Amino acid sequence: MAAFQSSVHVFLAKLQSFRFEILRPVFLHGFFGFCHVFVLLVLLLLWLRRKFKGANFNRRLLRNSGGSLYHKIAVFTCLFLGLLNLFFCVYDYFWFEFDVWNDGHWISLLDLAGRTLAWFAVSSSLHSEFIHAGRKKFPLLLRFWCGLFLILSLSLVVIDFAYFRRAGVLETYDLVLDSASLLFGLILNYVLFSGKRNEEEEEDEEKEEDEENAHLREPLLDANTQNTTADIGNVSLFANAGLLSTLTFSWMGPLLAVGHKKTLDLEDVPKLADYDTVHGVFPIFKRRLESYVTTDDNAGGKNSNKITTFKLAKALIFSVWEQFLLTGLYALVYTGATYVGPYLIDFFVQYLSGDRKFANEGYYLVAAFIVAKLLECLSQRHWFFRLQEAGIRVRSSLVAIIYRKGLTLSSSSRQGRTSGEIINIMSVDAERISLFSWYMHDLWMVLIQVALALLILYASLGLASFAALGATIVVMLLNVPLGKMQEKYQEKLMESKDIRMKATSEILRNMRILKLQGWEMKFLSKIVDLRKDETNWLKKYVYTSALTTFVFWGAPTFVAVVTFGACIIMGIPLESGKVLSALATFRVLQEPIYNLPDTISMVIQTKVSLDRISSFLCLEDLEPDVVQRLPPGSSEVAIEVTNGCFSWELTSENPTLKDLNFQVMQGMRVAVCGTVGSGKSSLLSCILGEVPKVSGTVKLCGTTAYVAQSPWIQSGKIQDNILFGQEMDREKYDNILEACSLKKDLEILPFGDQTVIGERGINLSGGQKQRVQIARALYHDADIFLFDDPFSAVDAHTGSHLFKECLLGILRSKTVVYVTHQVEFLPSADLILVMKDGRITQAGKYNDILSSGTDFMELVGAHQDALASLDSVELATDIPNNATGDSSCSKDNDKHAEDELKGKTDEAVDQKGQLVQDEEREKGSVSFSVYWKYIIMAYKGALVPLILLAQILFQVLQIGSNYWMAWAAPTSADVEPPVSSSMLIYVFVALAIGSSFCILVRAVLLVTAGYKTATLMFNKMHKCIFRAPMLFFDSTPTGRILNRASTDQSEVDTGIPLQLGSFAFAIIQLLGIIVVMSQVGWQIILIFIPVIGISFWYQRYYIDSARELARLVGVCKAPIIQHFAESLSGSTTVRSFNQESRFEGTNFQLVDKFSRPKFHTAGAMEWLCFRLDMLSSITFAFSLLFLISVPVGFIDPGLAGLAVTYGLNLNMLQAWVIWNLCNLENKIISVERIFQYTSIPSEPPLTTDSESIKLDCKWPSEGEIILNDLQVRYAPHMPFVLRGVTCTFTGGTKTGIVGRTGSGKSTLIQTLFRIIDPTVGQIFIDNIDISTIGLHDLRSRLSIIPQDPTMFGGTIRSNLDPLEEYTDDQIWEALDCCQLGDEVRKKELKLDSPVTENGENWSVGQRQLVCLGRVLLKKSKILVLDEATASVDTATDSLIQKTIRHQFADSTVITIAHRITSVLDSDMVLLLDHGLIAEHDSPARLLEDKSSLFAKLVSEYTIRSSSSYDN
Repeated sequence: MAAFQSSVHVFLAKLQSFRFEILRPVFLHGFFGFCHVFVLLVLLLLWLRRKFKGANFNRRLLRNSGGSLYHKIAVFTCLFLGLLNLFFCVYDYFWFEFDVWNDGHWISLLDLAGRTLAWFAVSSSLHSEFIHAGRKKFPLLLRFWCGLFLILSLSLVVIDFAYFRRAGVLETYDLVLDSASLLFGLILNYVLFSGKRNEEEEEDEEKEEDEENAHLREPLLDANTQNTTADIGNVSLFANAGLLSTLTFSWMGPLLAVGHKKTLDLEDVPKLADYDTVHGVFPIFKRRLESYVTTDDNAGGKNSNKITTFKLAKALIFSVWEQFLLTGLYALVYTGATYVGPYLIDFFVQYLSGDRKFANEGYYLVAAFIVAKLLECLSQRHWFFRLQEAGIRVRSSLVAIIYRKGLTLSSSSRQGRTSGEIINIMSVDAERISLFSWYMHDLWMVLIQVALALLILYASLGLASFAALGATIVVMLLNVPLGKMQEKYQEKLMESKDIRMKATSEILRNMRILKLQGWEMKFLSKIVDLRKDETNWLKKYVYTSALTTFVFWGAPTFVAVVTFGACIIMGIPLESGKVLSALATFRVLQEPIYNLPDTISMVIQTKVSLDRISSFLCLEDLEPDVVQRLPPGSSEVAIEVTNGCFSWELTSENPTLKDLNFQVMQGMRVAVCGTVGSGKSSLLSCILGEVPKVSGTVKLCGTTAYVAQSPWIQSGKIQDNILFGQEMDREKYDNILEACSLKKDLEILPFGDQTVIGERGINLSGGQKQRVQIARALYHDADIFLFDDPFSAVDAHTGSHLFKECLLGILRSKTVVYVTHQVEFLPSADLILVMKDGRITQAGKYNDILSSGTDFMELVGAHQDALASLDSVELATDIPNNATGDSSCSKDNDKHAEDELKGKTDEAVDQKGQLVQDEEREKGSVSFSVYWKYIIMAYKGALVPLILLAQILFQVLQIGSNYWMAWAAPTSADVEPPVSSSMLIYVFVALAIGSSFCILVRAVLLVTAGYKTATLMFNKMHKCIFRAPMLFFDSTPTGRILNRASTDQSEVDTGIPLQLGSFAFAIIQLLGIIVVMSQVGWQIILIFIPVIGISFWYQRYYIDSARELARLVGVCKAPIIQHFAESLSGSTTVRSFNQESRFEGTNFQLVDKFSRPKFHTAGAMEWLCFRLDMLSSITFAFSLLFLISVPVGFIDPGLAGLAVTYGLNLNMLQAWVIWNLCNLENKIISVERIFQYTSIPSEPPLTTDSESIKLDCKWPSEGEIILNDLQVRYAPHMPFVLRGVTCTFTGGTKTGIVGRTGSGKSTLIQTLFRIIDPTVGQIFIDNIDISTIGLHDLRSRLSIIPQDPTMFGGTIRSNLDPLEEYTDDQIWEALDCCQLGDEVRKKELKLDSPVTENGENWSVGQRQLVCLGRVLLKKSKILVLDEATASVDTATDSLIQKTIRHQFADSTVITIAHRITSVLDSDMVLLLDHGLIAEHDSPARLLEDKSSLFAKLVSEYTIRSSSSYDN
């Protein structure tokens, strides 16, 4: 028995010894290390196996790009475990107090090294398996290993608490390492086994799909890749995100993965959630606004029925009230969390000094720091994101309501606001109000921030905190005058910019006339002068901004100096912990001090924008009761006006239309005629309800279609312009094309009816635009058709065809009211209304009113006088038969030409696409050359090193001043300070003054360089634009150019210099923090290296998508503005077709297209910032753990506290560096876009520099023009328009150029003015080849009245004499000659009478007469009339022709006209047919030859003029 007991005791002793051996740290580390090394070896063998076997496993594509959320969490957890073990490995090596190699501690080191390598290998393996190989299921090895790791980690934690802690040998870092390992082990196992079922289900589905689609797998791999990445564009990632995904912004992952693989297009950008679209937000906003207006209306208050600024603001806030409250909560949490760090620093310094109040105090402090930092990061990220979401909703609501209002404005409201001003309300004011979302909580937050700061300061420094309060108030008050100055300068800057943009917009719209007249450089100088006014305010604004920057950076230093000075005066001891706590508080307080004036300024700006929008929304709408609309078919009377009196200006004593009484029955054709300015167009407008009614009634029975005198064509395809929202009926469509003579034109155009039309129909002739308009009206199949003189823009043959096929054919059973100057179209009317001075002076059928009054007789008589010249020509009696035969002959010729053109067109289509292309968008990263060119543009980059030097000195002095305070202040009251208090404060003040001076120098130099660069870029871009050939303006929508001149230029003026500076300064500050924190222990830099590396990897990953999203935002903004501008200019047409809702829907779509990349840009930024914040928080946590782990006295507590003070800003600064880099890449796109327009191919030189060619000042003295084998096309990929034209225009002769629409008449004139240079051939004027002389030398000596009459905003004087070269007497003489003298004398201001935008307050005919006045003043030797009298009546045309014959008796006059009578008295007639000269001789000789094409044209005109179309 004793022996047995003895053996039991021996066994238990051995067991105890064995347990002791097992629980020894050396054994535990050895076993744990062995397990990790074993896993590392297995992974290495598997990797080698794959390498040698060629990786022949099946790599399948993931449905969700980049792996599932489970996979990503697993990868990052393994990565963090590797980083954790790396930190402790480095820590053990450098800070172990005993001999590592003799104490057996080397096994612990090897364990940590093995763990580090193993977890990095597992992380790499998982990344390779899931991200690249496309595996869906976690490997069995990993599952087994993670389960084992969790059991081992749990065992170690139990041993730590149950054994080592009792024995009193538990090391702090061992506990931290084991606890962290257990935590990460739990996460890994949760990820592995929670995601298992989902993964297995997905795999089962994939197997089924593989079996079904096995035979399709290989060929469709590439297509699947594209579909996989593009599918995200059809869903809302945000709306479908889960809680964890929303919290971490992981829902942005699929989009960023797609953007990392390919260049993002709009189709790749996910949809918005329904509640973020215009359809989601606008009804809520509209309902709120209407309820507030209605409520006040019922209350009967003053201005109750108006939309006031308060009501508008209230509606906006309550339409986003959820975001408003949620962001307020986030802001509150963020504000509280930011002050936790400064409050705890004093306690932390005391702890490091050895003053420890309870066990594990250091860990509690670290936990408090980290929890506060995490709360700060999370709340800030979601606060900023939700603010931007609210801003997008607000902008969408405002753009929608502004657009809707723009379509309903009355004429008086439109006259009071230019379209540029209205567009600015949408583009600038709505944007500014949406940006206010960033500031909406700042006003109440600043009070909480200041209060919290004072509480912390009072706890640390006592009564000295009131000195800090006083200093803070002084700084804020100092910001007030600076803020007011800045606001004033910004307001003036915006006003001057508005004026410049208005002038630029008008100039770009009328660039053709400016180039024809040789005025473009004069108008460029006007733009440059306007820019000088703007830069005067810009300079004041940026230098005031420099002062504000100085105050911002100097504020913490100033408050610190005052506070510490007060402490010394009051005898309050300065201890390092309290000093550092105060410095950290001042740094946090810096933001509200700086932001307050900015916030106040933004409030004021937003108030101004709200005022402007509310005043716009209060403008008068079209009166809905002007026209009484009856249901179609409810009355036999289609149009009835009784006692009608209408006036465009209700305040005018002389109404536009008066005493109107007429009735139009269903199915009647009504013609309206009269002299220029008699009120014909106004009559049609009053029928449509566009003219304000003074008295009377207007009744309309049925739907309407309207064809305006000035064609309104939308940007887009010809087919879309004709269908105008209707469904395609191919048979009906083809019939209408035939009736409108469009089929031949469409066959010639490169893409037929799919050809994209440029802005305002720029790539169509005047006649083609009118015919597209007519086709649009016919296709609409309305009950009542209103035509405003559409036949003036087409030739006689086409006009006859249109009248016969459209008005008398397709519309024979419809009610038609047509204004016309062609008397030959009047006999077919059932009713003719003769207008004069706004009254209907005669009404009836043609024969009835012919003898009943003088007004109609004057019109008919002028027409008959014009035809009298034809009487001497003996026309064959069988003209109709001849005409028929000629017509077939003409068709044969047309077919031959058509075949040739088709061949050229096919060739053209192969070479290039549409004339108007989608806006050019750079792809990939912005080239370094863009940055370099921008940086060295001002003073060749001389200021850049000085700016960087000033910032580095500032940073050094700042760190020096804080280091001085941390070193010189004692850690506690009982420690002897190293220097006296006076020396302490003197040195601090000296360093503070030095740093403030450096920041002032830096700020001033930065804005100087930015201002100079902006000025140089503006001048260079505008010079290149104004010198660009006309093809550039034809193929580039005005909105694109205006975007660069406004939005992009604004970025270059103020945004980009600050952004570039901020990035450089943030880098310098981050390096400063790293230096300070590394001073505590240089080993900390080992943590910074991987963290900064990962941060930059994230940045590169993010920027691929963010850059393209920013570009898409820029590209998607222009179409909104362009569509709004088009809708404003064509609002009458839109309303007449009852298309308001469709246009509003298009606007909604365009706004959502803009909001999509905008929303996801915000999401992408917060995705990045969240991850950077987490990385910096990990770095900060490691630093804190390191500080509390070192023995007391190993590190100076003051220096450690300084490191923590700077470390508190680490997450903000690290994110700021990356954010600045990303934002800079986004903003630098504006520079890139401007540089695009500084390299536009230029026109030939303006003046002749060659010594061999010197023009006489009287050139051309003869006016002889020789065309030699002229071959012209508009672009290398397009067909020839002129195909070998050779002829001579003798000096002093009058030549008429005639031909069908599209025969090349206008092209010939453009070639004469060198708007287009011939591909082959030459033009000689007085024996000088015009291609050898300067453009201005040529154009300034020629005169032209263009086809599209142009007037500029200003006065009558400035329109006739823009270069200010003539006296008032000369101007009056010119006005009298062009039949406008009496009209201008009636005006109160005479020559200074205002001309509104585009000359809208003058009729089209009057505008053409003003153009005639210009050439009468110039009196050139060569005059070109390009359809100069198309919009005037025959009588006025006759007077104009007499004036030209008298005033230009010795000049060479070239006349293009559709009225044959306008060219019959010419000396010569040139007839063009498909770009070739068909005939060139005197009119008499051509008429003698009955087979000549000219004779046929005249006979056609005669038939049309002398016969009725009723047959």
